[in-house]
Amino acid sequence: MQTRPVTTEVREQTGKGAARQLRARGLVPAVYYGPGFAPKGLAVSPKDLTAALSTEHGRNIVIELKQGDKTELAMVQELQVHPVTRRPVHVDFYKIDPELVIQREVALVAEGKAKGVVAGGELIVIYRSLPLRAKPGQFPARVVVDVTNLEIGDHVLVKDVALPAGVTAALPAERNVISCVTMRKRMEEEEAPAPGAAAAAPAAAAAAAPAAAPKK
Repeated sequence: MQTRPVTTEVREQTGKGAARQLRARGLVPAVYYGPGFAPKGLAVSPKDLTAALSTEHGRNIVIELKQGDKTELAMVQELQVHPVTRRPVHVDFYKIDPELVIQREVALVAEGKAKGVVAGGELIVIYRSLPLRAKPGQFPARVVVDVTNLEIGDHVLVKDVALPAGVTAALPAERNVISCVTMRKRMEEEEAPAPGAAAAAPAAAAAAAPAAAPKK
């Protein structure tokens, strides 16, 4: 199992003021939580955190949280970054058990140029990432689907996507993930009213109409 170390220190104070003080010291405020214990406030090195998340697995990398002589396994549950510098400003770590199956999002990549696209169609990647279930450390860096042989009207279903051993998709097997359609079909789908919209229109008109005067 591939892991990356992140050195931490326990922070006793919480709140915006305490977080600003940590950032002034060059540290990133963090929270560590999981089943069976109360959340713990931590401070981590942005250098360690960035290095850990820069692997091909991104946020799905297993992290070794170093707390003195103790090491805990965790994964990033949520990451907040500065809107301009993109530096991490807060991170949530979730405690993991390497033997328990969890669910994470993994990028879906369409590889190749579909025959249907060459013929004038369009490739639609419906899911940019797939929810997968696996033990920590078993998640692939990405899921690659070769779309070269897709003709117009063809689809890639969840059951068609090849996954590594021990990894399963958390979506129905018949769900479309990639489609090759004509441009006209794409326009029709975009212009079609949302389900229930036609029924909602008369109801909205009725609601907007003035109420009848009560009979005397």
